[in-house]
Amino acid sequence: MRVVVNLNQCEANALCMGVAPEVFELTDEDELIVLDEYPNEALRARVEAAVRQCPRQAISIEEDV
Repeated sequence: MRVVVNLNQCEANALCMGVAPEVFELTDEDELIVLDEYPNEALRARVEAAVRQCPRQAISIEEDV
């Protein structure tokens, strides 16, 4: 899986970081950084939770083909 964040939609609410801090980080300038664009499958449930909890629906998962 690949984690994709639409930075034009992201409001830096950091809910994703609270759910999956191994994948998402918020900088001191309130900019979201994807730490691991291709996280281990063991993190899938947490990444999916981050997708669901994003108030701006800025996070998505692309499946490997």
